[in-house]
Amino acid sequence: MYVRHLTVGDFRSYPSAELPLEPGVTTFVGLNGQGKTNLVEAIGYLASLSSHRVASDAPLVRFGAAQAIVRGAVVRDGRESMVELEINPGRANRARLNKSPLTRTRDVLGQVRTVLFAPEDLALVKGDPSERRRFLDDLLVARQPRWAGARGDYDRILKQRNALLKSAAPVLRGRGKQRRPVEGADVASERESALHTLDVWNTQLAQVAAPLLYARLRLLRDLGPLLGKAYDEVSAGQSDARVAYRSSLREEMAGRIAAGEVPELEELHAELLESFAEVRSQEIERGVTLVGPHRDDVVLTLGELPAKGYASHGESWSFALGLKLAAYHLLRHDLGDDPVLILDDVFAELDTGRRERLAAMVADCEQVLITAAVEADVPSDLHGRTYAVSLGEVTARE
Repeated sequence: MYVRHLTVGDFRSYPSAELPLEPGVTTFVGLNGQGKTNLVEAIGYLASLSSHRVASDAPLVRFGAAQAIVRGAVVRDGRESMVELEINPGRANRARLNKSPLTRTRDVLGQVRTVLFAPEDLALVKGDPSERRRFLDDLLVARQPRWAGARGDYDRILKQRNALLKSAAPVLRGRGKQRRPVEGADVASERESALHTLDVWNTQLAQVAAPLLYARLRLLRDLGPLLGKAYDEVSAGQSDARVAYRSSLREEMAGRIAAGEVPELEELHAELLESFAEVRSQEIERGVTLVGPHRDDVVLTLGELPAKGYASHGESWSFALGLKLAAYHLLRHDLGDDPVLILDDVFAELDTGRRERLAAMVADCEQVLITAAVEADVPSDLHGRTYAVSLGEVTARE
């Protein structure tokens, strides 16, 4: 699989741009702020409906424009399809596949698959748990696009459950916490009703949380051996890079999961309900959901030490790169074709040894897109088409 042509309109700094692409290595060279990363960001957006640089869509639309267009011609097994996204900040985005409108934007997921590595990915090692959860969930969606809907359902139910915990806090805590009890109100009855509603949300949240947790655990089990191999290759050493899942469930189950066990779906569902019951008083006091995939973390270790806080700068880069390369090889194995590999301003951050080893590791990928401020940063082994990018102008170099 590869992207044959990219079209953007009013995307980031580009009023418009047409970019022919081909299999193999393509490098975009230009000083910082010239627009090279915007091009690979557009391809990443086609694959994931999100940016690796910003959390919202608004910055993706060129200043003064009402919307942005990103369109990609994608070739898979000799057959070409056209994917088009219309980005409308503050309104619903729209998607077309082969010029036909789709009911849901997320229905284009799976048409383009990318694995993107950028300096921001150092946060996978050094950043908050949310960075590592997002990595897992994005990989789930790349593997099976249906998980995009499951993530949306989980976020929606979680938001509603949290809203209940906050809005009904005075009732749930008892009359003593109320400033102005309603005259004649049956406080006990109100509390019973609120607790019943909370139980309903517990049931609904467990129904969507259990499959998501189960899928994450299976994914991590598959990813672990690939991570160890990728880390050793990029670092030229054997440092026993490992991943484990830290669950917010009760202690016994959390321990089993941390040891690498993948409990059955039904057991996870039951455990979620029991965990909700155990922390009920804390949740009522704090007004927030304390158990579920949104509270979990992925623990990265080198040998016996956690990578976060102990790994050197070079080791952290190797770990983050190892995670992305492991994701690439997992998708390659599962899907039977190569995702597009995007290396955004990566080589400048690596020492010479890691540069050369990374170049050797990606040489057989079907399509590799590289951005670099200085062409000399890219190892000579990665020959291919080169574009010069200056002030939004993209020029092919002979």
